[in-house]
Amino acid sequence: MDEYQVIESKSPVFYDKYERKSELQHQTHYCPGCGHGVVHKLIAEAIADLGCQDRTIFISPVGCSVFAYYYFDLGNIQAAHGRTPAVATAVKRSNPESIVIGYQGDGDLAAIGTAEIIHAANRGEKITIFFINNAIYGMTGGQMAPTTLVGQVSSTSPWGRRPLNEGYPLHMAELLATLEAPVYIERVALTDNKNHMKVRKAVRRALQLQHDGAGFTFVEILSPCPTIWNMTPQEARKWMEEKMLPVFPLGVFRDRQPEKLENSLPQTTVTNLLGLDKPAEESRLTVTAKKSPPDLSLKISGFGGQGILLLGQIIAEMGMSEGREVSWLPSYGPEMRSGSAHCDVCLSSERIGSPLVDHPDMLIAMNEPSLHKFFAQASGHATILYNSSKLPENFPTQHAPILCIPASEIADSLGTTKVANMVMLGAFLELTDRLTKESALAVLKAKIRNLRLLDLDSRAIDAGMEAVSKQLAIHLAELKAKQTELVPAH
Repeated sequence: MDEYQVIESKSPVFYDKYERKSELQHQTHYCPGCGHGVVHKLIAEAIADLGCQDRTIFISPVGCSVFAYYYFDLGNIQAAHGRTPAVATAVKRSNPESIVIGYQGDGDLAAIGTAEIIHAANRGEKITIFFINNAIYGMTGGQMAPTTLVGQVSSTSPWGRRPLNEGYPLHMAELLATLEAPVYIERVALTDNKNHMKVRKAVRRALQLQHDGAGFTFVEILSPCPTIWNMTPQEARKWMEEKMLPVFPLGVFRDRQPEKLENSLPQTTVTNLLGLDKPAEESRLTVTAKKSPPDLSLKISGFGGQGILLLGQIIAEMGMSEGREVSWLPSYGPEMRSGSAHCDVCLSSERIGSPLVDHPDMLIAMNEPSLHKFFAQASGHATILYNSSKLPENFPTQHAPILCIPASEIADSLGTTKVANMVMLGAFLELTDRLTKESALAVLKAKIRNLRLLDLDSRAIDAGMEAVSKQLAIHLAELKAKQTELVPAH
């Protein structure tokens, strides 16, 4: 008779040691009888069997699973409370070949994150969401959750949930099944071995569909919470069978391959948005391999309607097209016109720690209030481009070099004051010599389809460059004249 040896092993998708604590590095932080550990195991097994561990990204938010990144040997991202679907969307569209998993509890997904999950599902984002529903807030002490049952006692519903006071429990699987885009939605439960196998099958089905390129997949998993329910693990599972299953019936609510929508385009990703999925000669923005000039920070300010934010955005995209690290941080009031607006732009050869610019290397002030408001920040070392033919009366000039460029007047002479921001762009290019006009036109071509407007912008840039050249020539002549006066005659 052959002898059999039972070997217990941990999935290679888990770390060998869980280093959240110095002691007990073989244990998770979950309570005895909690369902999270079981679901973690089933997810890890499915990832290992699919052979996609090296391209899987696991996103965990605030909740009992907040420390999941200590357990899964995957790409891990910690999301803000309720924002897992938004983060997952960004990750998937930035890395279309990755397998992106969102893991959320009922308070996280169905309360603060309701809008996030509904809109991600409605867009058909190609992500997988595992929704752990234990009908209570577990991590924070047992408050009523959106899925708490009618009559169920919690720390915030001591008389039991009352529909007239707290409303009815949300049925997320049914709610998302009313949307057209999701391809797979199922509710399963961790009650007994038979249902555990159904959970295992649902987890694999959801991940397999994403692996095959399908759209949004969602698995709701009814899970016990013995500690907060004040029950033993056995009592918790019995309570689930008797109380939760009648309220949250198990089953498949959607299971289909994604259908081709008429007049639809492929889902936009970051790579195709930037043209990085095309050969270099076809890309919208081609990165040029060359030595980066010194770093530069800008603050651009003026009235809403002057193209302040657009000017900053164009400079940032130009920097990106020339291989720089860039950031663009806009700030504006509620008014679309005449309100104040400004933006911070950083161009760097290294990664940028913060997009906020407190002391810019250059200030572009498109009106007098902006000059007064930000002059103190720019004084000392910055260069200032001011949209006027002269400075305001009694304005201090000794703290920073200021060039007055009448951008609005120049733009008006070209046919429209709307291109005053492009005049300032030309002035910036000529003064700094950090970026090229060619990259400016490449960015503008991607944004503007009207050839007449594109030609007008090009002429405005040239006019701005010429205005700076004239200003510098005047300053140089004045400097030479002063030097001549100081040299004694022989």
